[in-house]
Amino acid sequence: MPDKNSGRGLFTLTNLVAGIIVIIGLYLIFLRFKGGLGAVTNFSDDYPWGIWKSFFIFIVVPIGAAGYTTGAAVYLFGMEKYHSVVRLAVLIGFLSYCTAAGSLTLLDVGRPERIIMAYPFVVQPGTTSLLFEVALCVVLYITVLLIEFLPFSCEWLGYRKARNWLLKGTLALAIFAVVLSTMHQSTLGAMWTITPAKLHPLWQSPYLPVYFFVSSIFSGLSVLIIMTTICKHFFKHLMNERYLDEDEGVILAFGKGACVAMLGYLTIQVFGLATADKWHYLFSSMYGYWYLLELLGFVALPCLFFAMGCREKNTKLIRWTAVWTLLGIILNRFNVTLLCYNYHLPFSEKYTPTWMEVWILITVVTIVGLVFRFIVTRMPILYDHPDFKSHH
Repeated sequence: MPDKNSGRGLFTLTNLVAGIIVIIGLYLIFLRFKGGLGAVTNFSDDYPWGIWKSFFIFIVVPIGAAGYTTGAAVYLFGMEKYHSVVRLAVLIGFLSYCTAAGSLTLLDVGRPERIIMAYPFVVQPGTTSLLFEVALCVVLYITVLLIEFLPFSCEWLGYRKARNWLLKGTLALAIFAVVLSTMHQSTLGAMWTITPAKLHPLWQSPYLPVYFFVSSIFSGLSVLIIMTTICKHFFKHLMNERYLDEDEGVILAFGKGACVAMLGYLTIQVFGLATADKWHYLFSSMYGYWYLLELLGFVALPCLFFAMGCREKNTKLIRWTAVWTLLGIILNRFNVTLLCYNYHLPFSEKYTPTWMEVWILITVVTIVGLVFRFIVTRMPILYDHPDFKSHH
């Protein structure tokens, strides 16, 4: 087993900075519960949501797509040579969806007891609501990810029988995960089709569910490329030879997959513009130029660089392009949910987050990062547990 004790103590600069961020953030969260949303946010009747929902739901959820994309590649399409990153992908997905659900109920809605009591499903089921479908799929998908994550915990704790029993349903869980992800990733886009008068026409489209689903594919693949790079840099001492040897092949394969998905996304975006005859919006205002920047600068160009990196087997280029692609996903989701929403309002009436909203967001991201580090440095995520090698 790789040495998990890298010689780093508890009192490091990283831990000190993270501790300060978390302490201040927890105090601001306390103020949010004590004084309500108005105490720390700039929410209004025009913007009843803000940066929290836009980031934690519409950005973190596609980041969590790393789980279903990798699971589908390995378990459904038989790409066993990429099996080394499955556990990392499951962990990313599990933490992402827990972050999305937890932040929504704790920060935005502020009624966590209603999730505990299964309020949306038992007390007041809104079966005709898009939000109900999203909530149902996310809860089910978190359950699936939890079951997929438990074998790692069982190996860490030495529970052999429980671990072997949980692994029996791997294929069924992978299929279920793909179905659920297809549903809720697309439904997140469908939510914005019911506000045709508020979202700018260049981003408003009946194809939004397709846009969101396809973009989640190359988002998940890009995130996994980024996270494997981070792990190789910070946790290389945990990786065994198998994980290190397969790294380049994983990067190249996922770069190709992201390139193909982005090409498909570009195609349907152009198709959507053509069928709705929205060409005149492209050069009619700053929104048109902003849309072109998003589509060409953060989709077309990364797609080209992914292709170049794969053709030349330049993994460094692919890694940097993955970061570029993730920034494009963040830009797109912020455009749909905030920047280009209520586009008819004057700039002075548009929503801008308070410093407290931003600090709380950073606090949650910091906590998730600390949890990720805790799990990776203790559980067999980046290496095969020596007592279970023959069972992988």
